[in-house]
Amino acid sequence: MAQSIAAADVSTIVFACEAGIGSSFMGVTALKKKLKQANLSISVVHKSVRSLPTDAKLVLVHKGLADFARKQAPNAVVIAFSQFLNDPVFDQVVQSLQDGTDLVEA
Repeated sequence: MAQSIAAADVSTIVFACEAGIGSSFMGVTALKKKLKQANLSISVVHKSVRSLPTDAKLVLVHKGLADFARKQAPNAVVIAFSQFLNDPVFDQVVQSLQDGTDLVEA
């Protein structure tokens, strides 16, 4: 299980949720907007936690699904959040990517 990933190694963020639709889509849209405002050209893909790609490097997922996400994508850094909108975790991820610092699993 990965514990951290260098910002330079992140080209795609997988935003995972329970079903892959619904309220998490708003979170995806907000994250894309934050990345664009930070002038970061990082792709954000929206997936069901059950269909996480095994080669995912960075996964953002609701805290209730974090353990399952770790099993589905064992080599990914999994960062858990509590709220689909305006969670401080999203700002921390964007800031780390912007600063070029490692993203640490939480």
